[in-house]
Amino acid sequence: MKKVGLIMGSDSDLPVVKKAAGVLDELGIPYEAHVYSAHRTPAEARAWALSAREEGFGVVIAFAGMAAHLAGAIAANTTLPVIGVPCKSAALDGMDALLSTVMMPSGIPVATVAIDGGKNAALLAAQILATADEELAGALDARRSAEAEAVLEKDAGIQARMK
Repeated sequence: MKKVGLIMGSDSDLPVVKKAAGVLDELGIPYEAHVYSAHRTPAEARAWALSAREEGFGVVIAFAGMAAHLAGAIAANTTLPVIGVPCKSAALDGMDALLSTVMMPSGIPVATVAIDGGKNAALLAAQILATADEELAGALDARRSAEAEAVLEKDAGIQARMK
């Protein structure tokens, strides 16, 4: 199975990265996590992105706050799918990161999830990998079914209390 690269711009993004890692762990998807800054370590970020495919990665999730150029910097150096996760910061509550992540120039796509959306980024990465992995597709189907069942159980509980 291909790996997922979890690249954060700063270790302050780690709580959001851990949400993604938890989902990947549940689904049995291998991953590696690294700290590379688009601004402070651009050469290292570029080198990682250039070698990602040959190192066995299938998807990259890039986590960054504030100016949030990391996802774009990674995407500029690989044709692997890149998912950007804008992270909250104190200044603008993550809106700056959201806009920086989503506003990519034509030809360098970055899929973008919600601010601090680590879980959804991991699920999207899993769905991308599942296009070539039936076992993973089945695990995602089972997860969706379990989530639906949990909602229906809550509905039944509300219906019982409302009578």
